[in-house]
Amino acid sequence: MSKARLVITAVLVEGRSQSQVARDYGVSQGWVSRLLKRYTLEGPAAFEPRSRRPHTSPTRLAQSTIDLIIDIRQTLVSKGLDAGPHTIAWHLEHHHRLHVSVASISRHLAAAGLVAPSPHKRPKSSYIRFAAEQPNQRWQADFTHWRLANGTHVEILCWLDDHSRYALSVTAHHRITGPIVADEFIKTVAKHGIPYSTLTDNGMVFTTRFAGGKGGRNQYEAQLHRLGVHQINSTPNHPTTCGKVERFHQTLKKWLTGQPRATTLTQLQTQLDEFLNEYTHHRVRRDRIDHYAKLTLRHAGRLHHIGVGRTHARTHVLVLVQHLDIRIINAATGELLRQLTLDPTRDYQPRGVPAGRPKKKPEP
Repeated sequence: MSKARLVITAVLVEGRSQSQVARDYGVSQGWVSRLLKRYTLEGPAAFEPRSRRPHTSPTRLAQSTIDLIIDIRQTLVSKGLDAGPHTIAWHLEHHHRLHVSVASISRHLAAAGLVAPSPHKRPKSSYIRFAAEQPNQRWQADFTHWRLANGTHVEILCWLDDHSRYALSVTAHHRITGPIVADEFIKTVAKHGIPYSTLTDNGMVFTTRFAGGKGGRNQYEAQLHRLGVHQINSTPNHPTTCGKVERFHQTLKKWLTGQPRATTLTQLQTQLDEFLNEYTHHRVRRDRIDHYAKLTLRHAGRLHHIGVGRTHARTHVLVLVQHLDIRIINAATGELLRQLTLDPTRDYQPRGVPAGRPKKKPEP
């Protein structure tokens, strides 16, 4: 029998005083009085434990904010754009002046049934990841397939920076050939500089090393040799080696699926250019501050180095970029490490006012 039932029985059935029952059962007289009042109003339900949940939740998100999170999610999905919690947090902050944690956004998306559970999915921590230490250290390239509105098969060639996943070039062609690969590579070099190395699969448009030694280098390989660029080809039957550009193809196709199907190659290229602008300037980018406490960012084909501070060296960060406005956030804690407006005219973006000669003290 519960203590509440014993107390009620002792007072109402035995006729004992509230003060005496309180002393015998080690409770306060006020608690006994409140229990009797509850029993008078509710009957036996007074014996059941009540919820200890607070009457108010000051930190709970307003329903209007929750509705906005769901609306942003659905809008991004309908456009074929990334609709993860980090992206939604960026839209809330930049377009609605609302600061909501990524964890809260994830929780409300799951509660709304907008996140498909993947209990059998391999955890990210189990993968061995490889990434270039600096921009232009390695470029990845590959092409994927697409169809126009009339069913015509076309191919899309993509060049990606291995370090930052920056999309260097995305072009549409009726069919990818060796000369096209070489030509697009030269155009990309003219815009972004010469890379130290390139990484591709073993397709004939990229390499002739499995062609039985006939014909020598193809045009793309000849350009690499002329510029002194190291050529790296993935091991056969290991498609994950070029995983970054493969993953980029998924993002690209997801976005294209959300657009009206292009009827011509020119129209498709216009869509690709629009996607490239969205992908480059309006997405959450993941990076790591180098051991010199700098972050390298590419803008308009030029590399810029942003000083963050030695205490944050090798820290994994999220970089939010909107045109020239940049926010650098600690990926683990959510702490804002630096906020700045990029100066396109200078390479290094210092943390504060550049140091100069100390000012002379005025003579007395």
